[in-house]
Amino acid sequence: MKIVTVVGARPQFIKAAAVSRKLRKQNQEILIHTGQHYDANMSDIFFDELKIPYPDINLGAGSASHARQTAEMLVGIEEILIREKPDYLMVYGDTNSTLAGALAASKLHIPVVHVEAGLRSYNMRMPEEQNRVLTDHLSAFLLCPTDSAVENLKKEGIKQGVYPIGDVMCDAVLYYSKLMEEHDRRYYLSRLQSLYGRIADMSEWYLATIHRAENTDDIQKIEKILAAFERMDAKVLFPVHPRTRHFVDTLCERHRYGNIQFVQPMGYLDMLYFTKNAKKIVTDSGGLQKEAYILNTPCVTVRDQTEWTETLTGEFNVLAKPDTEDILNKVSQIQPDQSKRKNYYGNGDAAEKIVEILKG
Repeated sequence: MKIVTVVGARPQFIKAAAVSRKLRKQNQEILIHTGQHYDANMSDIFFDELKIPYPDINLGAGSASHARQTAEMLVGIEEILIREKPDYLMVYGDTNSTLAGALAASKLHIPVVHVEAGLRSYNMRMPEEQNRVLTDHLSAFLLCPTDSAVENLKKEGIKQGVYPIGDVMCDAVLYYSKLMEEHDRRYYLSRLQSLYGRIADMSEWYLATIHRAENTDDIQKIEKILAAFERMDAKVLFPVHPRTRHFVDTLCERHRYGNIQFVQPMGYLDMLYFTKNAKKIVTDSGGLQKEAYILNTPCVTVRDQTEWTETLTGEFNVLAKPDTEDILNKVSQIQPDQSKRKNYYGNGDAAEKIVEILKG
């Protein structure tokens, strides 16, 4: 069995690695990196440390408008599919790479396998929502991470080829947590120091990431979010996404932030450590919401809605507006009810289920 897998961003590589470890034991996989997100952290160390397969092909699409980026990837993926003639094409999540891969394969009548199918925020203004809805309707195999994802597909009339398998990100978190725990607190703090220069007192911290378009399309929103971080009762470790960097640099010229530790995007094992051991998480990232839940770290999500609706039960995750006072109130008030904690995302065996499903 030959499978072409399309990924376009670092989180997708991590998810795909969980599947590749099982898939490649008996099958051929060709891994395409579209180059949608340039990430300086995706060096040899990234692949070697996390035991992630190197991409076989890099399309180098890079940053551009949604239309241009998707079109360039569509052309490149189509050429590869025509040449390789795979049995399946596999995509992850909701990026432009996901949609481009699904479109190219569907038009060539190659069955599309969508990992993380059925997620919905019900906000079609989000590019990610458009990508995930369209990809689901093009897919032959819809591999759902949760029961609610299955229900979302039923509402849209999609009942064939739907499989609740658990979440491959849970596979990855459980696998890499074992690697992360090989080092102690001193190691990660000293690593932070060596990579990013002088680091303020980090006896405790909040971990924050902000990168969604709805939060980064207006400098005033970023300013209000940073004002909340500045007033929190512990240091805020803030890996700055490239999309947010320009605004942050501009605001640092206007304000003197003493409570926020701005750093470059961190490696995955570092992020796992600082997520697991943070007081709380403040983010607009879908992936980090879920990782926080799996690692049992309270999370405040700066968005109007989330596709990971299960995390809202029991206040393990709460939504906040991009407003200083609302963020501060939510951070101070969130108190997860451990009696309502459930294993929504599986037992770390989603990748094995994927291989069995494709084997037929």
